[in-house]
Amino acid sequence: MPVTKPLPKRWVVERTFAWLGRNRRLSKDYEQHPSVSEAWLYLGMLRLLVKRLARAA
Repeated sequence: MPVTKPLPKRWVVERTFAWLGRNRRLSKDYEQHPSVSEAWLYLGMLRLLVKRLARAA
């Protein structure tokens, strides 16, 4: 059986989901409307970006 390597894009997606999973609000889907869930995703990524920028400064 040949050994296959995982696709790089898969790791990017899994890593991103792990980062988002650290936000307590995003750990489960409580929202009724998809637009609210989307807004929380944007806020989670914004929080990650701000932390990285603050660390780099």
